[in-house]
Formats: sequence, C-alpha cells, structure tokens
Amino acid sequence: MCGRFTLTADSETLQTLFRFRYQGLLAPRFNIAPGQDVLTIVAEGGERVGKMMRWGLVPFWAKDARIGAKMINARAETVDEKASFRHAFKRRRCLILADGFYEWKKEGTKKVPYRFTLKTGEPFAFAGLWERWKGPSGPLETCTIMTTRANELIAPIHDRMPVILPPERHDDWLDASFDDSEYLKSLLLPYPSELMRMYEVSPLVNSPKHDVSACIEPVHSR
Repeated sequence: MCGRFTLTADSETLQTLFRFRYQGLLAPRFNIAPGQDVLTIVAEGGERVGKMMRWGLVPFWAKDARIGAKMINARAETVDEKASFRHAFKRRRCLILADGFYEWKKEGTKKVPYRFTLKTGEPFAFAGLWERWKGPSGPLETCTIMTTRANELIAPIHDRMPVILPPERHDDWLDASFDDSEYLKSLLLPYPSELMRMYEVSPLVNSPKHDVSACIEPVHSR
C-alpha cells in the first residue's frame, strides 16, 4: 500500500519536469498523510493542469465523504472491477507527484520506517485516479494512488508498492480517450528495483503531525 509520502521539490522544478500549468504556492512536504491535499496533474483542454485534491477518493455516488478515508489506495489487479474505482479508472486518471514514500517494517514489537526514492533523487509520478463529489457544501475533488505487487527492493518491507509511472507513459495514463482496460492495467507494474533506493528514517514520520525535514533524514549514514 502507500499511506505516507513526500514532495519536497519546488514548483518551478516540478513544472519543468512534468510540463503542467499551476497557479499557487507549494510548500515542501515531508510527511503527507491521507485526508490532506496533494498535488495532482490532470488533462484538460489538451494541456496538463496541476490541481490540489484531497487524498482519499470519494466516489461520485457516495452519500458521505467520510468513505474517502478507506479509499487512499486502489489495487491494480482489481481496479476495473470495484464499484468505487471503476468509473474513475475509465475516465478520471491523474498523476500524483512525489519524490519519496514511506513503508514500515515489523521488527519484533515495533515498526521501523523506511523511505523509498529514485536513485536519482528526482521527483516522480504515482498513477492515480480522481473523482468530483457533489456535497452539501459544494464540489469536492479527491484522489487515490494505484498500488501493485512490491518489487525486490520493497518486498522485504511490504508486499505492495505504489505504481510509479515512467515519463513515457504519462500521456497515455492521462488521456481519457484510452478506455482499453487491459492496456491501462498493463501500465501498472512494479517500478524496477535497480532504479530505486531505500533507507531507514526517524520514527518522527509515525505521526502525521510531524511534517519537518528531519522526517527524511537517514537514521544511519550510508
């Protein structure tokens, strides 16, 4: 699964890498948690547009927005079968920007947090889905992160990992005219482990109240 991630790069760097239009300021985030707003990219009018959306997908048919707390991830293997995600998978796909994510390894009675990044340290894009829910106080845009089986690096820590899309697949994922489920699901693969790195981080990340640079610092020098 993916329950916590980071995005520390500045807006200019992100817009250069991912070629999207965005108005607004971006503060570095060291411990992004479900229920918080995250930076997404959607396709609108032939261009990429950056939007802040709440993490935790609320289906358009939901009666209560609180359902989003259970919808932070969507499994690649069954995304086209689940009522909660089927509609978004067909027509509302997005990129969710990050530069690292956390997983926890059970060691005896405690859980030890690790951060995973690309070896280059560059930002990347999760495959995501989004929806617009019409609530009593107005429309709410929410999203979820696709997950797949873990690669060799992550498997000793957790059996699932978020889907990191390579740049050459971004346009296909964003293009709503692609409605071939089998093709789209073929994009949802584990990212190559040889292109990633991991390191242990402080238990500070265990609480979403801690959103500070110390969260991403290695516990041990490598």
